[in-house]
Amino acid sequence: MQDTISRPTPRRAESRWLRPLALLILILLATQFLVGMLVNFFVQIPDAHPGANAPEYFSGVAQGVAWALANGAAALKFHAIIGLLLFLDALVILGLAIAARRRAWIIAGAFGLFGIMAAGFNGASFMNYGHDFSSLLMAIGFLWAVIAYAIGYYVTGVNK
Repeated sequence: MQDTISRPTPRRAESRWLRPLALLILILLATQFLVGMLVNFFVQIPDAHPGANAPEYFSGVAQGVAWALANGAAALKFHAIIGLLLFLDALVILGLAIAARRRAWIIAGAFGLFGIMAAGFNGASFMNYGHDFSSLLMAIGFLWAVIAYAIGYYVTGVNK
């Protein structure tokens, strides 16, 4: 009789990272919120910077984010870096959820990624065009992502 070693299946191996990554994304979202408040209250974004009032939205977003990372105030740089980390974490969560075939995580991950992308694009829009409505949409995207990942974390508890 041959001894067999129980190894996690690929589906199981991918699943075990979903809750820790969701917890990480919730912590990053909370940090992003706090740093965003610092940016809002203490950072003056110049009216003229690369990407400001760009005639083409997406190239303006890329220019504005690149400018924020390279030349922005420390809080703005940190805000942009956290935003990029949030996007990457959201992509990883959704990718692992799809690979693990975990429906609850696929739904939470897709909704969370949507919220993060909405917040990010509207944050860049606010930086480039200065419309208060973009700030509102950024906040709604943030809240959307928090709710999606919190529900995913809750629904997929350890004992489930």
